[in-house]
Amino acid sequence: MKRRFLISHIEKMGCELSREGGKHSVYANRRKKKVASIPRHREIDDNLARQIFKDLGIPKP
Repeated sequence: MKRRFLISHIEKMGCELSREGGKHSVYANRRKKKVASIPRHREIDDNLARQIFKDLGIPKP
């Protein structure tokens, strides 16, 4: 999955960029009080994308 598509989906679901790390961006779902880090790669493995959605408490696209 493309990183750009993943980020646009989680932002549509109400998650916000919390902070930028060295090699990751950290997004937070403030309503559910959940946090996930997203690596800065152009392509993100589908299994990792599913885990990010699960960690943030949002459905898959």
